[in-house]
Amino acid sequence: MPSIPEISVTEARSRLAGANPPRLSDVREIEEYEIAHIAGAELLPLSQWPAIAAEKLADPGQALLIHCHHGGRSGNATEYLLRSGYSDVTNVAGGIDAWSLEIDPSIPRY
Repeated sequence: MPSIPEISVTEARSRLAGANPPRLSDVREIEEYEIAHIAGAELLPLSQWPAIAAEKLADPGQALLIHCHHGGRSGNATEYLLRSGYSDVTNVAGGIDAWSLEIDPSIPRY
């Protein structure tokens, strides 16, 4: 398996603000999402995969950005989706923690 595609939070913000933004999925758990989340991100807890991925991510060609707290779980989710035939999936390096530090300091860090 080639390396997992990954972008910085700055690149993610640019893609999300673009004309044809990707879908932003958060694979942390609900308790973490309730503490802090990026506006517009959908919660798809990794603990509920692969069922939730099959149900919620029905289009394997849709552009997806996947994030978690620091990037580990989202890296696993990205790798899973690529192995499952999804073609445009990218891990957000540093996750919501980097987003809080570099993009939106109003998002609580934990």
